[in-house]
Amino acid sequence: MFICTVRANTLKLFSIIAVSVAVLCAVVLMIPEYAPVSTKAVAAEAEKYNYDKVKTPEDAVEFLAQFGWEVESTPVEEVKLKIPAEFDKVMNAYNDLQRNQGLDLSRYRGKEVIRYTFRITNYPDYKGSVMANVIVYKNKVIGGDICSTDVTGFIYGFGGAKK
Repeated sequence: MFICTVRANTLKLFSIIAVSVAVLCAVVLMIPEYAPVSTKAVAAEAEKYNYDKVKTPEDAVEFLAQFGWEVESTPVEEVKLKIPAEFDKVMNAYNDLQRNQGLDLSRYRGKEVIRYTFRITNYPDYKGSVMANVIVYKNKVIGGDICSTDVTGFIYGFGGAKK
């Protein structure tokens, strides 16, 4: 059996460690900051719209007009409802839609909100009935969607279908 021992000079050992740490720091600093492009795009898009001061159905009509939607002035439905305290699969999917447009219903679990539903009159290239839902909590829009009433319909955020 043969045993080989090497005695490192203390100065060489510390210089190797210092160079290794410097290289590691340089590599870490070169890694770009990760932020999904969609998050930045959604945040920039959301800043263009005013989600506050929605106290009446008329305010909700003006809110929808920011996105280019023309709706009947009288809501089809104005209802108080409670955001569930626990989200099931359907509610999680709906909240994903909200997060994609810069909103999040999970912060309002268990809260009573008002939902205004309007009939859209200018939805392009669609013959069926299209509705706009606007969910309001304390005079602020916290969610909503654009959807068709057909069984095989669609549902989008306020921006509608991406063309």
